[in-house]
Amino acid sequence: MQVPGPFDYERATGVEHAIELLDRHGEDARVVAGGHSLLPMMKLRLSNPEFLVDINDLGDELDFVAVEPSTVRIGALVRHRRLLESDELADLFPIFRDAEKVIADPVVRNRGTIGGSLCQADPAEDLSTVCSVLDATCVVRGPAGARELTFAEFHLGPYETALAPNELLVEVRLPRRGAGASAYKSTGASAYKSTGASACKSTGASACKSTGASAYEKVERRAGDWAVAAAGAALWMSDGHITDARVGLTAVRADDAALVRVSELLRGSAPSEELFREAGAAAASACDPETDQRGTAAYKRHLASELTVRALRRSAERLGVTERV
Repeated sequence: MQVPGPFDYERATGVEHAIELLDRHGEDARVVAGGHSLLPMMKLRLSNPEFLVDINDLGDELDFVAVEPSTVRIGALVRHRRLLESDELADLFPIFRDAEKVIADPVVRNRGTIGGSLCQADPAEDLSTVCSVLDATCVVRGPAGARELTFAEFHLGPYETALAPNELLVEVRLPRRGAGASAYKSTGASAYKSTGASACKSTGASACKSTGASAYEKVERRAGDWAVAAAGAALWMSDGHITDARVGLTAVRADDAALVRVSELLRGSAPSEELFREAGAAAASACDPETDQRGTAAYKRHLASELTVRALRRSAERLGVTERV
């Protein structure tokens, strides 16, 4: 029978109270919100906290999605279901809905939170890749006040973050860099064909403002399972060319520095199937997957390539850029 070890428990009444409890109990304390990662680990005795700080009553402070002119702010207590159902978020960052559709099942999505997912830092967890692709900033608070960390600074590796034992993740911030899935009309012999009544027609260097779109592609053994492999991508375009691009991989031990080179490969080029295939090959070279019950290393590396191509292709399509003819 799987039974957690003994522990004490208290429901925090506010963010400052939660931080006070974490500070008092130190490394023996853990925060619980949805509990879908922590509680199974406690039952298996893989995690043995002596004190649990329940933050489910902190919705007034931590459960929000705020869309601002230059930033989207998401509270750490926002549930997966809300992220999935938010039309405003899906319009600005389609990658969120793509990922949330394939995260676990409705029971988990009704309770699990973005903060819990990011703090768990599971290498097969989907939202870590989403936040990396969107260049998220994590806001953490502790007894000394708040500090902002880039996602690369926050996410140190598998099951490891930069959070101190007495700190709490309170907010995720996403920059709006021409975000959205608005159509874009590109020109040029090497460009994909563009369609859409609302497309932006390129007539000069300053005629089109840079717009962006994103996508997430995942292969899993069964619905709601952890990823065998997954890829996220975001593209920003202006005047028929990619002005910036970001690619992230899930569950294949990706080298973040090598993935930066994938972005550099895409930047400045017109979108094409050949370019996306080249980027996919580069992404496959940027990972070092392990053979396990979900598949061989070679199969996962193939998925890293193919899913990167699909994510880039779908991002381009969301910008109104379709297959070249």
